[in-house]
Amino acid sequence: MTGVMGRTATTPLPVGFGVRFDPDTRQLTESALFGGSPARVVRLSAAGRAALAELRSGTVGSRAAATLARRLTDAGLLHPCPPAVRGPVDATVVVPVRDRATMLDRCLRALGRSYPVVVVDDASRDPATVAAVARAHGATLVRRDRHGGAGAARNTGLSRVESDVVVMVDSDCVPPAGWVERLAAHLADPLVAVVAPRIVPAPTPAPAAAVCRYGAAGGSLDMGGREGLVAPGTRIPYVPTAALVVRRSALLDVQRDGNVFDPELTCGEDVDLVWRLHRAGWRIRYDPSVQVGHREPESWPALLARRFRYGTSAPQLARRHPTSIPPLVVSPLPALTVAALLAGRPALAGAGLLASVARMRRRLRRAGLPSDGSLPAVLRAVHQTWLGAGRYGLQFASPLLAVALAAPRLPGRRWRLRLAAASLVLGPGLDAWRSRRPALDPVRFTLASIADDVSYGAGVWYASVRHRTLTALRPAVARRPDRPNLTDRRTP
Repeated sequence: MTGVMGRTATTPLPVGFGVRFDPDTRQLTESALFGGSPARVVRLSAAGRAALAELRSGTVGSRAAATLARRLTDAGLLHPCPPAVRGPVDATVVVPVRDRATMLDRCLRALGRSYPVVVVDDASRDPATVAAVARAHGATLVRRDRHGGAGAARNTGLSRVESDVVVMVDSDCVPPAGWVERLAAHLADPLVAVVAPRIVPAPTPAPAAAVCRYGAAGGSLDMGGREGLVAPGTRIPYVPTAALVVRRSALLDVQRDGNVFDPELTCGEDVDLVWRLHRAGWRIRYDPSVQVGHREPESWPALLARRFRYGTSAPQLARRHPTSIPPLVVSPLPALTVAALLAGRPALAGAGLLASVARMRRRLRRAGLPSDGSLPAVLRAVHQTWLGAGRYGLQFASPLLAVALAAPRLPGRRWRLRLAAASLVLGPGLDAWRSRRPALDPVRFTLASIADDVSYGAGVWYASVRHRTLTALRPAVARRPDRPNLTDRRTP
């Protein structure tokens, strides 16, 4: 593990890679770039400016450009475009399954026979049918006598793998042709351990029900249509293991007691693995140009039950990664502005807004950067704080919001309390509908979003009480409130 950590800061992106700038990356001055996740300013030396001009051609052709490309891709301002893989990859596919023989058949048919496949039967109730499906597709079958969950099944399968690359696919997935080669191309970067595709709902033969249309727009496994580096606290904090292409040596680097996945985690084990790899210095890439179909719940009870189950993973993840999973991160001044608006104190809200703008302008000027975008940036921070507060309230304090909507006897303030509670309850769902424009009307989408959040929060509460910890419920305060992360380091 120490070997990886020791070379990450200086290992350049390989020469010959293509690159493209993130759509949000902006050049503020001749020597300063802004963008990334979390947003930051990166200053460039004279050599860095020359290397930047080379990168704008779209190709890494020199050592200086490769060094700068590493800095910018790590910051999220730039994305790598690896050369295409020629020929097959030294890879083995691992598919965990418990019953679901029909889905397994569809998954193995989509995988084909380009690569060896290990199917791990996690104590199915009908093992003969699962065995018949695996045999029909030429897959190796490993039977577990005791049900341990997907993570334990993957551990069993990984113990049978000796190839350089491991492909993890859940049995309810339908990958497209050529997907392994397209994702494995990223492994030409020696620091990349994992490459994840976009997980989208698999097509259904019947017209999509409302629950399927909601899942297509708000699915918890779909990390969106924008590529990026995966890391806690960023726009893409994790990726699911529904479908992954992984460097086997990286898995060996982070395994514990011979297990890659934590056997104590029956849910959230994929997030735990991704964060351990990140902490070890490996890079995890998300490439949504490759889309893998996934069987989504086809009823509201099934969808909400899944969200509840996902919520139960939060307390144990919080114990293992206490700084990676705060349910809400707030900056003091935007939080003050939102609280004042909800309380009906416009003067205090205006003071908080002006203080935020003044603070940001002062910091930008000290850094020698243009400050004309301070007000829009602060307004975005206030908007995101309001949405975050609404989602946090729905997940962890929905009974209190319900009481506020009922407006008990509070003379002169009843309407104000109702309005504040309604904005927190309805705001996140309506904002998501506006930005995503799903094939579902705003009323049903918003109601589904509310039920989604409440179900997830109930799972977090249930597991928090069970494990006697409140870590997964505690908000965090941003260390650098209401201002961009200004990096003074000069690169390269």
